[in-house]
Amino acid sequence: MTRANFTTISEFTLEGFSSFGWKHRLILFVIFLTLYVLTLFSNALILTLIQLNRQLHTPMYFFLSVLSISETCYTVAIIPCMLTGLLCPYQLITIPGCATQLFFYIIFGVNNCFLLTAMGYDRYVAICNPLRYSVIMGKTTCVQLAFMSCSMGLGTAIIQVTFVFSLPFCDIGIISHFFCDIRPLLKLACSDTTINELITLLISLGVIVLPMVLVFISYVLIFSTILKIASAEGQRKAFATCASHLTVVIVHYGCASFVYLKPKSQNSLEDRLISVSYTVITPLMNPVVYSLRNKEIKDALRRALGWKPLS
Repeated sequence: MTRANFTTISEFTLEGFSSFGWKHRLILFVIFLTLYVLTLFSNALILTLIQLNRQLHTPMYFFLSVLSISETCYTVAIIPCMLTGLLCPYQLITIPGCATQLFFYIIFGVNNCFLLTAMGYDRYVAICNPLRYSVIMGKTTCVQLAFMSCSMGLGTAIIQVTFVFSLPFCDIGIISHFFCDIRPLLKLACSDTTINELITLLISLGVIVLPMVLVFISYVLIFSTILKIASAEGQRKAFATCASHLTVVIVHYGCASFVYLKPKSQNSLEDRLISVSYTVITPLMNPVVYSLRNKEIKDALRRALGWKPLS
C-alpha cells in the first residue's frame, strides 16, 4: 500500500548494532576486525602461492584465485562500513554511497555463486573426463567462464540497484541493517514494492538455486564415476580433489539460501545477526578450507617457508 507522506531525501542512516551496549559493540568490533584481517591475509596468501608455484597454474587454482579476489572485494564493500558502525552507531550514508555499496555487494556476491558453479564443472571434467581435461578446460574456456560469472553479477547489480533506487523513500530513512541491503531498503519505500519483491525473489532463485542445481548435478555425476573406480585408493584420491570445493559450496549456498529464500522476518536484529554469517564468516571459510584441506596448497606453503613438502 502506498504511503502518501514522503519527501525527497539525500541520505540514509545505518542503524547497525546500535541496540547493543558499548561494551558488546566493542567486543564485536574486535572479533569482526580480527576475522576481516584474517580474510584479507588468507586470500592474499592463496593468491601469492598460486602465482609463485607453477604446479598450481591449473584451471582449478585459476578459479580459486579469481574467487579469492572476488571474496576480498566483497568483504571490502561491506565490513569497513560495519566496523565503523560498531564504533559510531547511526552513521550517515548518502544515497549515491548506499547505491554504490549495494552495487558492489551484488556484483561480487553473485559472481561468487557462479564461480563456485564453474569450479564444480571443472571438478566434473577432471573426474568424469580426465583424458580430455586439458582440452576442455583450456585457458580460453576458463577465462570465458570467469567472465560469464562476472557478467552475471554485473547484470544482476544493474537491475537490482536501478529498480530499488527508482523508488521514493520516506523522510525517516533509517536502514535497519549494518549495510545497504535490498530488503531493508524496500521497507523504507513510500510506494508499493510488490514488483520489486517479486523481482528480488526471482533473481535470488536464479543466482542461488540455479547454480546450486548445476553443482548438484555435477556432483551426482562425479560420485557415480568415483564409485566405479576399482581401487579404494583411487576413490580416496578422487574424493580428496572434490572435498574442499564441496565444503565451500555447502557453506556458501546454505547461508545464501537461508538469508534470501526464507520468508520475510519482522525481527530486523535477527536478520542482521544472520547476515554476519555470509558477510564475515563465509568469506573467511573459503580460503581457510582450501588451505587446510588441500594438500597442494599446503605443499606450496611449505616450499615457500623452506620446509619439506608433505609426502
